[in-house]
This record gives sequence, structure tokens and C-alpha cells, in this order.
Amino acid sequence: MEPEKTRYSDEELEEFKTLILEKLDKATAEYERYRRVLMNREGNDTADTSPTFKVLEEGASTLSKEEAGRLAMRQAQFITHLQNALRRIENKTYGIDRITGKLIPKERLRAVPHATLSVDSKK
Repeated sequence: MEPEKTRYSDEELEEFKTLILEKLDKATAEYERYRRVLMNREGNDTADTSPTFKVLEEGASTLSKEEAGRLAMRQAQFITHLQNALRRIENKTYGIDRITGKLIPKERLRAVPHATLSVDSKK
């Protein structure tokens, strides 16, 4: 019987790094869009009604500055989590559950690449 893996291989870490970098690019672009809405202090120019800022639901309304501010804060927090995940990849501690010390399943990391807990530990 093989001993239980205690960390992901360099190849596996590289796969996760690629995934995280893609998510980081998208998150940064979204964050910048929200920032542009917030920087528009006049209130009623085209940035307020741009389809880019429509909420992606039926009957969508444009984002208010308050909503854009809240979304920008969430994006900034998400970006920080992704950057921290990249640091864990660099120091080879990525994918290790911070409570149990065991590897977080790949499926969870693909869904939530900045996870530091397995589903069981999170409960």
C-alpha cells in the first residue's frame, strides 16, 4: 500500500497555478470595471447605463454605486485570496488543509482554487 500523499507534485501545482492565474485575470478585470463605475461621480453619464454593468438576471437593473462598491470590495477580497493561493503554490503548501494537514481533494481545489479547508473541515 502506498503512503498517503502529503503534498501535490510540481506538475499538479503548475495546473492549479494556471487555473488561479486565469481566475485572477478575470477578477482583476471585473474589479476595474466596478472601480470605473465608482469613479464616475457625475452620476448620469453612459457608464451608469452601460450594458457591461447590468446585473446578469432577467429584469436586470443597472448597478448603483453602492452595489458597485460592495461588488468591488468582494472582488478585492477574492483577488487577495487568489494571490495568497499563489504564494502557497510557490512555497509548496498549496492544497493542504490548514486544520487536518491532509490534502484537499483536487475537485474542491478546481472549484474553489483558494480553499484552505476541505469540505469536512469547513463543516
